[in-house]
Amino acid sequence: MNEPPPSRGSNEAEIGLGLFCGIAAFVWWGLFPVYLKAIDTASALEILSHRIVWSVPFGAVIIALRKQWPEVAAAFRSGRVTLWLALSAIAIAGNWGVYIWTVSHDRVLEASLGYYINPLMYVAIGVFVLKERLRPAQMTAVALATAGVLVLTFGAGRFPWAAITLALLFTIYGYIRKTTPVGAMPGLFIETAILSPVALFYLLRLEHAGAASFGAGGAQLSVLLALAGPATVVPLVCFALAARRLRLSTIGFLQYIAPTGQLMLGLVFGERFTIAHAVCFGLIWTALAIFSVDAARTNRAERKARLASAAMRAASPSPKSS
Repeated sequence: MNEPPPSRGSNEAEIGLGLFCGIAAFVWWGLFPVYLKAIDTASALEILSHRIVWSVPFGAVIIALRKQWPEVAAAFRSGRVTLWLALSAIAIAGNWGVYIWTVSHDRVLEASLGYYINPLMYVAIGVFVLKERLRPAQMTAVALATAGVLVLTFGAGRFPWAAITLALLFTIYGYIRKTTPVGAMPGLFIETAILSPVALFYLLRLEHAGAASFGAGGAQLSVLLALAGPATVVPLVCFALAARRLRLSTIGFLQYIAPTGQLMLGLVFGERFTIAHAVCFGLIWTALAIFSVDAARTNRAERKARLASAAMRAASPSPKSS
């Protein structure tokens, strides 16, 4: 998400490719519960382990095709980068695990709520970690989001811990990756490589105990579990291609495709949608609208200020050489 905006020389074909890849990534993430439902005879932990293990060889192929092995090697040589990627690996594994659990326990609506909340979690990181001050519009958005969570907590009778956990873990992951100097695909490869020994050990233990779904659950289930690697890596590659070609404001708008798709699927799956859910989602959507408009206005004002400053510097006479 920290890629620079496209240069003026970016042509319509490049922008079109970026838009296609961005939509493809977020639509896939929005439809991901369909895939998880197809393999939910396996436990959440087994699915998570397969997702990690199969991402390594498939990721290696992508790294080779994109000729990014030097970047992977440079990251491994830096103890600081490797440590941060180990922490981000723990965060994303936790996020994946909770997400798989929510889908298998018919709580897709709660998962979608988590990803709607996620942009506002970045505001919390700015306040509590970076000591930033909230603008009035940001304060309003956070207050509305908090009210929405409280309405769902008291109206539906349970605190949406899965949604909050998903948003928090993904925000921690995003913050670490944003501040760690490594690309999207090399970073994911290193993260899954770090996690894979533990995941592989767990799968071997399941196999030894005769409790593994892989192999025992039929050829179709085994193939679908193996496809967890491509299902993880391909949308991330699409997202990386989009981020290099589109403005961040466009990426920010596209990101709402995923939780909207999850929300629709939750309804298709027959999950209970109460008045408390309607009020909660309404407050969250209002908060996101205020947040997005404020971010767009702030970015526009900052861009105008930079252009004006550059114009003033260009217009000012250069000092005479002695």
